[in-house]
Amino acid sequence: MAALRAQGALRLGGSLGLSVAGAESNVAIGLARLGHRVRWAGRVGADELGALVLRTLRAEGVDTEHAAVDDTGRPTGLLLTEPRLGTLTRVSYYRAGSAGSAVSPADALPALAPGTRVLHLTGITPALGPSAAEAVQAAAEAAHDAGTTVCLDVNYRSRLWSHDRARTALRPLLAHTDLLIASEDELPLVLERPDAGESEAVHSLLTAGVDEVVVKRGAHGATSFTAEGATDCAARRVDAVDLVGAGDAFVAGYLSGLLDGADIPARLHRAVTTAAFAVATRGDWEGLPTQDELGLFDQPDGTTIR
Repeated sequence: MAALRAQGALRLGGSLGLSVAGAESNVAIGLARLGHRVRWAGRVGADELGALVLRTLRAEGVDTEHAAVDDTGRPTGLLLTEPRLGTLTRVSYYRAGSAGSAVSPADALPALAPGTRVLHLTGITPALGPSAAEAVQAAAEAAHDAGTTVCLDVNYRSRLWSHDRARTALRPLLAHTDLLIASEDELPLVLERPDAGESEAVHSLLTAGVDEVVVKRGAHGATSFTAEGATDCAARRVDAVDLVGAGDAFVAGYLSGLLDGADIPARLHRAVTTAAFAVATRGDWEGLPTQDELGLFDQPDGTTIR
């Protein structure tokens, strides 16, 4: 979707910056910058904002061959962001009736070409409408049956749907999910017993067939849980500028490590590093690193690379 970013409170007016946003797009761009081949499947409107989305993805090296342009009059989705207090940002969504809400299994399944190693899904897409929910379910089933690793980032958006609706839609996906990523407060959304503690929650997910559960803890780092045990990783210490997109940057880093054959500690280290890039720069994806920039945080403060 397109994104309009305000410099202050929207009700006061002022200038807006136009860019592109969307969790799946952010992850796709993050992975492409790290040197991976990435394909994005979705639906945009036959309008200038849709053209901007596709142009941006292509410019970032993302394959858009399976991106559909909706010719029925549905517009490209839109969000507005406004900084309200420090790093607290308020987001307004305009996605009801959008082209993205009409994405279908027919749009998603052709993108699952033989040899696809990872399918990345989020809990945002099924919140957009019945057709989008069907597309996510169908893609997860097809990918899992083909031996493709299915990654599901819960990515709950309270302005799009309720906890109960999210739980109803997301729990059936667990049977086809290999890697589940969630923040601490999102774990209850995929549990039969939402009041379960973290240890019980993780145990129930692993028992249900999920191979790995990664819990994002923001400034406190992250933890990976598998049948072999838990692995913790501290967050990178940075001066926070903009927290929007940090979770998607984390996922891009983690999947990059997975695709590169890294072990869990190395995956977590790369994930907190890419998340730190997102936090330290403005925009959802603009500040994400390339492969050769991953080591920049290891340089002393004040370093100038000449």
